[in-house]
Amino acid sequence: MRIEWFLARRYLTTRSQSRFLNLSTAIAIGGVGLGVTALVLVVGVMSGMQREIQDKILGTYPHVMIMAYGAEFVLQDWRPAVEAARRDPEVSSAGPFVYSQSLVTAKGHYAQGVVVRGVATDSGSAMWQALQRRLKAGTLELGGSDGLPAIALGYRLGERLLVYPGDTVTLVSPATAKLTPLGYVPEFRRFRVAGLVNTGMYEYDDQFVYLGLADAQKFLGLGDAVTGVEVRVNDPWKAGEIAQRLAATLGYPYRAVDWKEMNQTLFSALKLEKLVLGAIVLLIVVVAAFNIVSTLAMVVTDKTKEIGILRSIGMTARRVLHVFVMQGLVVGVTGTALGGALGLGLAWAQNRYGIVRISPDVYLVDRLPVTPDPWDVAVILAASVLISLGATIYPSRQAARLTPVEAIRHE
Repeated sequence: MRIEWFLARRYLTTRSQSRFLNLSTAIAIGGVGLGVTALVLVVGVMSGMQREIQDKILGTYPHVMIMAYGAEFVLQDWRPAVEAARRDPEVSSAGPFVYSQSLVTAKGHYAQGVVVRGVATDSGSAMWQALQRRLKAGTLELGGSDGLPAIALGYRLGERLLVYPGDTVTLVSPATAKLTPLGYVPEFRRFRVAGLVNTGMYEYDDQFVYLGLADAQKFLGLGDAVTGVEVRVNDPWKAGEIAQRLAATLGYPYRAVDWKEMNQTLFSALKLEKLVLGAIVLLIVVVAAFNIVSTLAMVVTDKTKEIGILRSIGMTARRVLHVFVMQGLVVGVTGTALGGALGLGLAWAQNRYGIVRISPDVYLVDRLPVTPDPWDVAVILAASVLISLGATIYPSRQAARLTPVEAIRHE
């Protein structure tokens, strides 16, 4: 194999009479490199966005929710579900919650649709601890004071309503509407704003309000019932298995849903977008591979006489084919290595310095996250090298088919 490698390197070396060919080689290397760089960055952005969204969801959303079948969608007997969840060795915490829709108004402004979330305020509540970590202003003392129960708002909702800690808001509950001679009249109740919460999720910060569990039950007329039981587990990626185990243990009318199932549509869209964009950008590498084909074809034309001499002194067609395959592989591997290094370098710079900023109102984060997955990078590099190898087949076979007489007679 030494002679093949020697000839491949020689054909890649700059010589005065073949500068155009070496320029073509440099262009081919650059084309492969740019294609790999673009592919690493695009896939890295999609992986980064998916990871950021997952982190936001896992930080503010239950890993598993235990709820009830039936028309009422409430759990009357929820304590057995809490006890069963806490007995599971892979569960870190479990507690009841209330979830409903309502209307909020403040200072005579228009009514805004919101989601009311009732959370347990004891130290063992994972949701309570998560809200404490994401407090933006005020406090989270959701007990009643000054004759009014306390409420916490998503900070974007608070900004839109122009309310701050200490102000009052009014919640309207359609669920507890009472029949009067004038028809059904919803119940109005005033709350004191205790704090503003920044979860990092636009939907939560724009639409969610948080009440103590007892206040939420009273406001919605649930009595002792709750919407469900929220469960957090040690390993969120095992949430599906744990949900199935809890559902089997509790039986009807309980059902358990994990966080991936609850956000299945979102993650499916992100996965499809990542796949489609990756396939489209991969075409850049395919186009760059045509440069390898044209470069090797020109080398074969330029070195036809030398190929004839090599064949006449006993070099087999197979070894001639190896020469040009090696030359093409050098171009492909070099371009792939440079492109991979450049792509990873740009990803590191973006994550370190936040060069590209984006609107958090739309994308949930304030900077473009570029987090290439090691497995994705390995697949990209392997695909680039394989495409480069495929591009060498045609010109290499053309060189191997040259007979000594035809090759020497060429010039």
